[in-house]
Amino acid sequence: MRCLNLSSPHASHFETLASWFPDAQSCRRWGGPAFRYPFTMQSFREDLQLDALTSRCLVGDAGELLAFGQYYARSGHCHLARLAVAPGRRGEGLGTKLIQRLAREGCGVLATETCSLFVFPDNPALGLYRRLGFVETPLPADGQAEMSGIHYMTVVRERLEGTLGS
Repeated sequence: MRCLNLSSPHASHFETLASWFPDAQSCRRWGGPAFRYPFTMQSFREDLQLDALTSRCLVGDAGELLAFGQYYARSGHCHLARLAVAPGRRGEGLGTKLIQRLAREGCGVLATETCSLFVFPDNPALGLYRRLGFVETPLPADGQAEMSGIHYMTVVRERLEGTLGS
């Protein structure tokens, strides 16, 4: 694979993305406690909050969906959300590339130097986030009491850039 592009998702990407979450546990771990399962394509798109959050796909040379993520402004950070890599492509460094590119774009658009994310403690991606420099941080006081049991992590974008390369 020579070229990876970060782009807006196409309609066909949502069906592929939905197929990555075959059960309630994987859907909740990825989408959060409010993401409905089982889902229809309509409820899946609604729960992605496509009008409120910026969605990006990492696509390969042939336009195939390799990874997906979203970002939005939250408590002064570029908050990364719903990060996912195609099941058959995990372990190839695509999560690292996705986070780097989302952080670069999101921090630029939102004029901030820090990124944040939520992660369940049993999510295998927690190790990746720690390797990239994300650290557990006290939850901002912005009404998210329902997020108990979920780690809130932050990182300075400069650290991501230094760790990840292009």
